[in-house]
Amino acid sequence: MDFIKKYLKLFIGVGVLILVLVTFFFAKRSNVLETGSLKDWRAASVESRMSAARILVGTDTNTDLLVACITKMSQLPDSGEMAVRDAASLCQTGIKLKENL
Repeated sequence: MDFIKKYLKLFIGVGVLILVLVTFFFAKRSNVLETGSLKDWRAASVESRMSAARILVGTDTNTDLLVACITKMSQLPDSGEMAVRDAASLCQTGIKLKENL
């Protein structure tokens, strides 16, 4: 009987530990705009959009144009799941192409 109680306590302890870890994992999900989706971009303030654009590109040049481009992409249908970093990369490539023409 002590054998069963001992392992029952062990299983309950492991179950509680797993539950706490899963809860912690989902609670600590990052809400950083640079790694978020375009759905997060639409909900963000202008200041956080500007700072995210500067971080993603690594420069302060054409920040307004980049933010406008990403905002335009976020308004397209079915674009909510696209990553902000992918949209920034596409917009930055377009800006560089436009400058070189």
